Amino acid sequence: MIKWSLEGGGLWDSLSLTSLPGRMFCVYPSTKTYFPHFDLHHDSEQIRHHGKKVVGALGDAVRHLDNLSATLSELSNLHAYNLRVDPVNFKLLSHCFQVVLGVHLGREYTPQVHVAYDKFLAAVSAVLAEKYR
Repeated sequence: MIKWSLEGGGLWDSLSLTSLPGRMFCVYPSTKTYFPHFDLHHDSEQIRHHGKKVVGALGDAVRHLDNLSATLSELSNLHAYNLRVDPVNFKLLSHCFQVVLGVHLGREYTPQVHVAYDKFLAAVSAVLAEKYR
């Protein structure tokens, strides 16, 4: 049985999500262009640190599903106006997240789990891309 809590001991804590940016850079090398100042080796300290930021933002989104726009507004502004990240990259990172989740959960990564996370990540991606319109 999967424990979905964001509190200690749950699925969220047990995932190795800090490696998400490294996976994305490996699978989608074009995303490296946004990080010219990073040591882009798979498990560098900078990549792990950025992974923690990503996980923190996703955790905030999970805790505030009822108000994603307000929760992610500052992050959306940063990516749209300062960093000028192409919004397609949010979908690429979402795909990498699904892969990490599938590897971690194995048989427990059911079609229902996939769909639930797909909907969540699509909502997060849409909110992050709101400022681009």
